[in-house]
Amino acid sequence: MSFASLSDFLAMGGHGLYVWLSYGATGLVVLANVMALRISRGRFLRESRALERRAAAGVESARAEKAAGSGDPGTGSSGF
Repeated sequence: MSFASLSDFLAMGGHGLYVWLSYGATGLVVLANVMALRISRGRFLRESRALERRAAAGVESARAEKAAGSGDPGTGSSGF
């Protein structure tokens, strides 16, 4: 298909409004999907880092309690 001018190309033989709105809507959907993915990935990374910090803090506090002899019957420091 050959167009005589830029305005003929943009008009697309009378279908330009439909064609360009379709391209625009598709572009918006693709952009929204990319942004949603980036937001979701950022949230996942923040939550996983927080979970790792909590797990590391839990392991260290458990080691400190075990070293101090917290009086837990399972540790063998019941006083007998």
